[in-house]
Amino acid sequence: MQPNDARIFETRLRVRYAETDQMGVVYHANYLIWFEVGRVELLREIGFDYKRMEEEQDAGVVVVEARVRYKCAARYDDEIIVKTRVANLRRSVLQFAYELVRASDGKLLAEGETTHLITNRRLEKRTLPADCVAALEKAAGKSRVE
Repeated sequence: MQPNDARIFETRLRVRYAETDQMGVVYHANYLIWFEVGRVELLREIGFDYKRMEEEQDAGVVVVEARVRYKCAARYDDEIIVKTRVANLRRSVLQFAYELVRASDGKLLAEGETTHLITNRRLEKRTLPADCVAALEKAAGKSRVE
């Protein structure tokens, strides 16, 4: 992850047998699921009430781009540390960066980014609700959202 003032949030998980292929290697799409786990836990930890935002403020966070760079295979029963940070924050766009690291040896397994657009229920672009901005700014290491 590129250095900045953003706080890095860590979530641990263990590779389940169902997440591997016949060779015992984690199937590539599962890395994106683990990114989501890290992202949701980051949001939960900073007090971001996503369900309330959707229901009461008509705001959603839609994935518009996802990138993964695979570095080393993860295997069944590996404990994985998902490191997640807010990489970029604008009024209508959020970007998260991730590193997946094997806990036993610190080996980097994958890294990537996801970009999200803030929309209403009709999938029309809108701005992030004001009450969500402060928590995300703090996590991103910013003093204000552009």
